[in-house]
Amino acid sequence: MTLRVAHTAELEPSELSAVRALLDAAFDGDFSDEDWQHGLGGMHVLVQDDAGLAAHGSVVMRRLRHRGRWLRTGYVEAVAVRADVRRTGLGGRVMAALERVVERAYDLGALSASEDGARLYTARGWQRWPGQVHALSPDGIVRLPEEEGDLYLWPTLAGPLDPAGELVLDWRDGDVA
Repeated sequence: MTLRVAHTAELEPSELSAVRALLDAAFDGDFSDEDWQHGLGGMHVLVQDDAGLAAHGSVVMRRLRHRGRWLRTGYVEAVAVRADVRRTGLGGRVMAALERVVERAYDLGALSASEDGARLYTARGWQRWPGQVHALSPDGIVRLPEEEGDLYLWPTLAGPLDPAGELVLDWRDGDVA
């Protein structure tokens, strides 16, 4: 089994196709083109085994505002493990590599987690954001109550954030968080 960390620009088209196929299968076809775009343009972690791509995750740069300060945020995206090798530690290996990128390159780490994914992230030290979540939309700042409770943070240089202060995410098409 091999683990590789590479920027999107370093991935071959065949590797990108394999990542997209893994994500489509892992999310039972509920991985949109916008979700795909959210995971590109940053660093990828790919785990290969004898059967091919076994696990993947990426971290991309976003901006999150807290208490008037915009933080360079490593936002974790597109984490998936092939069905036949789930629960074997590959998700943890992917996250460990992504966390190293976040710690070395960003003020803060963030991700939005499903109920199933949250177990992996909290076990690794990711902390659920208990405060309000907003986004800087084309129409101004809007609250995203549907995202509250699903956002997890990995504090680095920013230190702990005050839950009394809202988090404002930069805008993007599709799911904002």
